[in-house]
Amino acid sequence: MYGINKFGISLSMVVLLAAAASSAPARADNLLVNRVQQEQGMDLPTRGMSMDQVEKKYGAPQRKLTPRGGDSAQHPTINRWDYSNFIVYFEKSHVIHAVLNTPAGNNTNPASVN
Repeated sequence: MYGINKFGISLSMVVLLAAAASSAPARADNLLVNRVQQEQGMDLPTRGMSMDQVEKKYGAPQRKLTPRGGDSAQHPTINRWDYSNFIVYFEKSHVIHAVLNTPAGNNTNPASVN
């Protein structure tokens, strides 16, 4: 009755796969919430700080990536500075965002992204 269908998939396998797929977004949401809470508890550069202010307060970054954009008003220059625990994004010369440096996404090797 609940045997294997013509594709070689049993009903129990379908149920197991559906359960696994439905739990992945919930796990991702929890990870994102945890990351945001962790960031809020840290002393990260805040929106609007200048590059000079960031460097005075946090020291020189480990790496300053090559600026991107800047070819028009709709595409302002974006700079990224990598510190050991966080990454700072600047629009022109002011902070627009700072995030924890985690192995998620392309944080570990941004040069590999086109």
